[in-house]
Amino acid sequence: MEQRQYTSGELLRRFVPYFRNYTGTLCMDLFCASLTTVCELVLPLIMRYITNEGLRDLASLSVRTIAGLGLLYLALRLLDCVASYYMADMGHVMGARIETDMRRDAYKHLQQLSTTYYNNTKVGQIMGRITNDLFDVTEFAHHCPEEFFIAGIKALISFIILAGINLPLTLLIFLFVPVMCVVCMILNFRQRAAFRKQRVQIGELNARIEDSLLGHKVVKAFTNEGVEENKFEVDNGIFLDIKKETYKYMALFQTSVKMFDGLMYLMVVVAGGIFMIHGMIEPGDLVAYMLYVSTLIATIRRIIEFAEQFQRGMTGIERFLQIIDADIEIFDEPDAVELHDPKGNIAFHDVSFEYPDDHNRVFANLNLDIRAGEKVAIVGPSGGGKTTLCNLIPRFYDVTKGQITLDGEDIRHFTLKSLRGNIGIVQQDVYLFSGTVFENIAYGRPGASMEEVVEAAKRAGAHEFILGLKDGYHTYIGERGVKLSGGQKQRISIARVFLKNPPIIILDEATSALDNESEFAVAQSLSRLSEGRTTLTIAHRLSSIRNSDRILVLTEEGIQEEGNHEQLMEQRGIYYQFYEMANRLK
Repeated sequence: MEQRQYTSGELLRRFVPYFRNYTGTLCMDLFCASLTTVCELVLPLIMRYITNEGLRDLASLSVRTIAGLGLLYLALRLLDCVASYYMADMGHVMGARIETDMRRDAYKHLQQLSTTYYNNTKVGQIMGRITNDLFDVTEFAHHCPEEFFIAGIKALISFIILAGINLPLTLLIFLFVPVMCVVCMILNFRQRAAFRKQRVQIGELNARIEDSLLGHKVVKAFTNEGVEENKFEVDNGIFLDIKKETYKYMALFQTSVKMFDGLMYLMVVVAGGIFMIHGMIEPGDLVAYMLYVSTLIATIRRIIEFAEQFQRGMTGIERFLQIIDADIEIFDEPDAVELHDPKGNIAFHDVSFEYPDDHNRVFANLNLDIRAGEKVAIVGPSGGGKTTLCNLIPRFYDVTKGQITLDGEDIRHFTLKSLRGNIGIVQQDVYLFSGTVFENIAYGRPGASMEEVVEAAKRAGAHEFILGLKDGYHTYIGERGVKLSGGQKQRISIARVFLKNPPIIILDEATSALDNESEFAVAQSLSRLSEGRTTLTIAHRLSSIRNSDRILVLTEEGIQEEGNHEQLMEQRGIYYQFYEMANRLK
């Protein structure tokens, strides 16, 4: 998916509000930064005084005076240590809190994004954006205001002090600063573009690794370890090439600044020496000049060292904003109300749908009435829109045209939470979370007691096999339930819906991937689950839907046939052909 790019000004404008909750910490951090800067800028003045006084009248310098200046500098250094400790501790904590806030906002926004977004965005890319990319924001949030604030103070105070000593020499030295800034800005922009490509490629690497590891059984079954290694080598090589480009611009950046450093030192030595020969500057003043220029150059070097971190932080903010600015396509209408105790009458009125990303039309002007408590089965060829039709009811997608009503009310007039809270879905590809059996069943109703979970498992026909597991309901089932069989996973997912207890059930090919024994056990559970509820069943195995109240044959042309099993068999149409073909394949 093509991602929007942002200007530096826009990135900073969008990022600054995150400091709002930490204004006190930020102000204290900058105050401490100013203290450390003042401490650093006092030393050249002390050295200037001692040098000039010593050359003018060495006898005027007493031990008491030197000791007093030493104590003053010691006190300033102690103050510098306290301020530096606060900056290193609380400054970083502030950055970490901002990172945490941003990650929370990104995760919250991801929860609201539609299925279309996830269809077009790799999970590895998303994970990279809310983890690795935001790590750099901690350092950025702390050091960005601090470093530029310190640099600004040092540049301003140094200019004022040096201009007071010798204005012509000061102007000659600071003449290099704007030229250096322009060169640095050009190289910075190129460096940031390279960092952006680097982050995108990291996401691609994450996606490649995730894809290969999750499909490790397929890889091993086809002995394609070499193929996967070659794919990874290509992506890894691209990442290396991007890093080479990044380091090239980094080297140019550092070399350019080092050249300007040398020119500034050269100007102080040559011009300052000439000015001293002609009596335009005292030796102590030249020493102070050299120390201040050293301080200024050290500051510039700190900014250079921070430049890489700055670009990483800006890239992290940009990739964060690309998540935050992703459109929420499915949302609550302004006048949406809570859905309470629906009867379950569902109707499609001239519904047309096409996928919003590729505009691939699925069906047009579809009309359908499903009565409360009715068991409706949907069959048809692959690509006919069976799953899509069911996905429109809980608003995983919104209709392109027409409307879907629930008990006579447009489903868009209900809040998403209350609408989906009244619909239970059992899918062919069961997703179980990494955790225990209890946690996965209780996901159907967070906060449910053990007794309620056990009762739901019993109704789903899962209680017996759960008790046979090593730790019963507290057995850890592994990532995606890898330690369970297909039938066991399916019954746990059915128990989850039993616990939710919704009035509307959608069964999306819930038994098609199971063996005969598991299918029979799961079919019994599904039969109990659908009792007294409006039920839509998508099935390839026609034997599982013979007892449905109504069967719909859905093709690319819409609903071609409908009726119960006997009626459709008498018609000898599409359903009859499907059924006869299934019997021949047994």
